Amino acid sequence: MPVSDPFFSDLFGYAAGILTTVAFLPQVLKTYRSRSATDISLAMYVIFSVGIAFWLIHGLLVGSGPVVAANSVGLVLSLAMVVMKVVFGRGKR
Repeated sequence: MPVSDPFFSDLFGYAAGILTTVAFLPQVLKTYRSRSATDISLAMYVIFSVGIAFWLIHGLLVGSGPVVAANSVGLVLSLAMVVMKVVFGRGKR
C-alpha cells in the first residue's frame, strides 16, 4: 500500500472529518434544548466559523472531498451556535 494511495488518504480524511464534525453535535443539541448559551463564547465561534469557511474554500479549490464534506457540515453547526448565542442571549443582560 503506497502512502499516496488516494483511497486510503480519503478514507482517513472522511473518518477524521466525521469525528471532528460529530464532536460539535452534543454542544449544539445541549444549547438548543436548554435555550441557554450563557457560557458559550461568541468570539470563539465567529472566529472558528471563519476558519471553517476558509477550510471549505480550500477544499473546493484543491478538490478534496473529505475537506469539503467535513467543513460544510462543520460550518453549519458552528453557525448554528453563533445564531443560538445571539438569539438566546437577547434580553439577558
